[in-house]
Amino acid sequence: MPVKTENIRNFCIIAHIDHGKSTLADRLLERCHTISTKDMKEQVLDDMELERERGITIRSHAIRMEYTYNKDGETYILNLIDTPGHVDFSYEVSRSLAACEGALLLVDASQGIEAQTISNFWLALDADLTIIPVTNKIDLPHAQTDSTTAQIMELMDVEDSEVLRCSAKSGIGIEEILAAVIERIPPPSGTSEAPLKALIFNSDYDKYRGVIAYVRVFEGTVKKGDKVYMFGTDSDWEVLEPGVFRLGKIPVDDLRAGEAGYLICGIKDVHELKVGDTVTHAATKADTPLPGYKEPKPMVFSGMYPENPDHYNELKDAIERLTLNDSAITFEPDTSVSLGFGFRCGFLGMLHMEIVQERLDREYGLDIINTLPSVVYNIVYADGRTEFINNPAHFPDLAGVQRIEEPILKAQIVSPNEYIGAIMKLTLERRGIHIRTEYLDPTRVNMVYELPLSEIVYEFYDRLKSVTRGYASFDYEFDGYREADVIKLEILINGEPVDALSTILHKSKAEPIGRVLASKLKKLIPRQMFQVAIQAAIGSKVIARTNIKALRKNVTAKCYGGDITRKRKLLEKQKEGKKRMKSVGNVRIPQEAFLAVLKTDS
Repeated sequence: MPVKTENIRNFCIIAHIDHGKSTLADRLLERCHTISTKDMKEQVLDDMELERERGITIRSHAIRMEYTYNKDGETYILNLIDTPGHVDFSYEVSRSLAACEGALLLVDASQGIEAQTISNFWLALDADLTIIPVTNKIDLPHAQTDSTTAQIMELMDVEDSEVLRCSAKSGIGIEEILAAVIERIPPPSGTSEAPLKALIFNSDYDKYRGVIAYVRVFEGTVKKGDKVYMFGTDSDWEVLEPGVFRLGKIPVDDLRAGEAGYLICGIKDVHELKVGDTVTHAATKADTPLPGYKEPKPMVFSGMYPENPDHYNELKDAIERLTLNDSAITFEPDTSVSLGFGFRCGFLGMLHMEIVQERLDREYGLDIINTLPSVVYNIVYADGRTEFINNPAHFPDLAGVQRIEEPILKAQIVSPNEYIGAIMKLTLERRGIHIRTEYLDPTRVNMVYELPLSEIVYEFYDRLKSVTRGYASFDYEFDGYREADVIKLEILINGEPVDALSTILHKSKAEPIGRVLASKLKKLIPRQMFQVAIQAAIGSKVIARTNIKALRKNVTAKCYGGDITRKRKLLEKQKEGKKRMKSVGNVRIPQEAFLAVLKTDS
């Protein structure tokens, strides 16, 4: 029997990282009897080992629950989409918001409102969602429930009675949350008789069944055997299996307006499906695709090369598979004199890059070398042309350049007010411009800054946590480009540039970073039979230099007694040999050197 549209609720959970999203999802699944007690485990929706280890949600997950509401005795279908919390994965959050009518905004009572809480609130508001505020972890000994609730009331302009209190760990307040989802979040507005419009909000890959599209149906009905058309790829496919998400994938006869589920169409090529695309019937197409869906914008770029050059094809296949589960990754073939063939990949942030590298290692058994991360610069030439570059190898000659613009972020830092001085000092070091400071309550502030993206990709978050003893939270959004005095820093080994160690940075940072890189490489490159010069240079100007001393062999050890000219003759012969060796010899840079420079604090 088809589900009544008015009995469907599509909602997501949004919060700052580690505020209890996955734990709340566990309790909701338990209360709706979606999962049996014997199958229950912590973070049940986090199916990646990496998510469990780090205690974070990396990918959005969808699951369907059935709940009988006591007040009217009706059974409701609740489609929950769990979302990530880290700032790098705000794109995943936007996907979830596009597929929902409502959201639970979760705030940890022991930590209060944090930067990502504010950002997610505005994202949900822009998406025109019904927002239900929830104060979580109220049973902790150090919970400040009243203070946190007051912060939520101030942020959202709501009454105290509208803020729910719960403990996702112990199950307190779960019934009230389910009641609020049914009472406050509106049902879907589409009709099953209209032309089909379904949003692909996620995707997965099965090596036996091909690409699996996760869809939210806004209008119409889709069933097995239907011919469907995808706007983004301009392609037709036959639906082999529609289904819904329980703990696994459950086939159904059809998916109707308001429902969330999956479609299997026998798509084998990963490029034939685009996350964010709209699915409609091939015969009776909808006039326009669904609006308002955001495309991912990679912010950090890095070269990825296999440690073993023979594994290039395996790396290519693995990255293509990952783009199905994580469409925010971009990649294109790249070559390096030092590292061979690889790919130039784009990521949402440094954590995103780290996660992708971990997944390539664990899921595909690949050992990867990453080059120094870089951001996208806008080059404006003297003749008016513009060009975006993200690779130091493509950095132009400054003679024909009018100006270079770097990406700027609008950043929010929420912290106890006693750390204002430390935060201001840190942001000043990173070329930040202070915009305003807002007091959330008498003890917490929200500081808004303009920060260059290039200044936060190197350990900014770690430094921020260090100077605020872990109390500060950080969130950002792209805010356009601004002119900057940036240059290309090259590392030369015996006069030969090492392209994998080149980087684009602000001129004021070039000398200290050049010195750090040179000293690190001096420790990591093994000594040769000849002296090796390590130089950091901007164009033809060397700004830092260090030498690795030559290995010395005592060739005069056998010359005991006799005339001094015998020793001089041997030493001159050795000197000529080392000179010849230096002119033809190659310096091998170990892989540890490339890995170590990634950890250089800018």
